[in-house]
Amino acid sequence: MLITRFSLESTVAFGVIEPAEGEEFDPASATVTPMRGHPYGELDLVDLTLPLSTVRLLAPVLPAKIIGIGKNYAEHAEEMGSEPPSEPLAFLKPSTSVIGPREQIKIPEQSQRVDYEGELAVVIGRMCRHVAADDAADVILGYTCGNDVTARDLQERDNQWARAKGFDTFCPLGPWIQTEFDPAAARIETSVNGELRQQGSGADLIFSVGKLVEWVSSIMTLLPGDVILTGTPAGIGQLNDGDHVKVEIAGIGSLDNEVSLGD
Repeated sequence: MLITRFSLESTVAFGVIEPAEGEEFDPASATVTPMRGHPYGELDLVDLTLPLSTVRLLAPVLPAKIIGIGKNYAEHAEEMGSEPPSEPLAFLKPSTSVIGPREQIKIPEQSQRVDYEGELAVVIGRMCRHVAADDAADVILGYTCGNDVTARDLQERDNQWARAKGFDTFCPLGPWIQTEFDPAAARIETSVNGELRQQGSGADLIFSVGKLVEWVSSIMTLLPGDVILTGTPAGIGQLNDGDHVKVEIAGIGSLDNEVSLGD
């Protein structure tokens, strides 16, 4: 199932996306059925079908918190000049950093180097604490594409990551949530201006999705809609004014954003 969050005129709602009858999924011909309320629990769908092409896709979730995981690919740890961590390396991004598909990533005046980091994002489906790795699927609503945008120079200067990863627009998510997906089979690709920059597989995560849910939930209560960013593959690089960055995960979709200078 594909779950979206969208706007149409002055209305914002969650919905379920369906392919045209008898066709494979194509956004141009797909439809969306709005739901009452939220997707955490039993769905309450409205008796209304809209062409997907007529609505504006928003970030598919508004998380209370985003938990990022650093250096979760061995080759990325190497390009960052460090050894792979012995346990997950976690940080928080604020909810105000979230933007959706086709919204602009803003380069702040404070930074001279802002990087893309394409990632598989896990969306939590219910409140949970102390979840065993083998039970992680029971608390996961689904998966989406994420971009852990980072002011690399500020990350190095500050010796901590709150400012570098916390600017407004520094957490694009989308285009929707795929509820039926094997994270170990994820193929993550990031391209900038059509040039492939990153390739990674969920099978290469140092700490699997199950292990991450277990570890994070041993520290903090996870709420419906919270997001865990699972880490970025090797190949990080700089974004510049006017760039177009795409994070694509086969079986989920593609998250496209333009880049511009901040206010």
